[in-house]
Amino acid sequence: MAKAKTQDDPKRFLHPETIARISQLDLRAKQAVTGFISGMHRSPFFGHSVEFVQHRDYTPGDDVRHLDWKVWSKTDKFYIKQYEAETNLRCQLVVDVSASMQYGTGPLNKYSYASTVAASLAYMLLHQQDAVGLITFDDDVRQVVPSRSAHNHLDAILKALDVSRPREKTNIERIIRRVAENIPNRSMVVMISDVFVNREEFFRGIEMLRHGRHDILMFHIMDEDELTFPFAGTTRFEDLEGPDAVVCDPRSLRQGYVEVVEEYLTEVRRGCARKGIDYQLISTKDYLDAALSKFLHHREAMAKAPAKTQAPG
Repeated sequence: MAKAKTQDDPKRFLHPETIARISQLDLRAKQAVTGFISGMHRSPFFGHSVEFVQHRDYTPGDDVRHLDWKVWSKTDKFYIKQYEAETNLRCQLVVDVSASMQYGTGPLNKYSYASTVAASLAYMLLHQQDAVGLITFDDDVRQVVPSRSAHNHLDAILKALDVSRPREKTNIERIIRRVAENIPNRSMVVMISDVFVNREEFFRGIEMLRHGRHDILMFHIMDEDELTFPFAGTTRFEDLEGPDAVVCDPRSLRQGYVEVVEEYLTEVRRGCARKGIDYQLISTKDYLDAALSKFLHHREAMAKAPAKTQAPG
């Protein structure tokens, strides 16, 4: 009986082991988003938009709750009522494809997990006519997909994620400067990275985005083994971004390693808080709803917040 209940649970698609069985990224994103929405009490896409702006043509997959039946009765055509929050959001996904992202001990390595998160967010946003763009980076910007809101724009985003294989080190300050230059209008910026970078350079780069009045979310992706260091027995550790390697007994290093990681995570978390960045640490063993829920709750809070006006200067 318990097994049947598990099989019927739509959120089973959010588990990394299940997602990893789906080889195509577009199908991963679709299954994850479908399972996420079905597993919630109400759709997270609607309920916070209050100001009607315009109609647009109905496209397959749109929520029928937003069909304008009065218009249909007069024209015999289907139109969706579009609200201000739907039309205003412009999201830029910024995904780390440096060599350290290829590390992984679970069903999805860090890059595969990050790509699935990015694709899922793009799928959700495009489904509701929001504009989405993508930038991938390592020591330089590798792929730039301009923001668009067309349904078929997902293909361009998925293709860019697919060709951006992990390589090279990360030059984070230069990268974020390029990101800021590629986002001329105020946007939501979603960064997905393991943040294995110089923290001072990282926060200097973030300050550039803040000057552009962008709203920033940081999804900090780490493998579970990087967080807990469970290794035992003589082990060879290799630097994914360099030629260095060391052979040692990890048990003698574990306590010191965990302390250093905790210090590092605290530094990143506090630094993001000081810069006004919405930060979340995510392990590759976590269900994807850790990222999806965070994003949607943040977006809902943005929609409910009073509009900000720029002081005359």
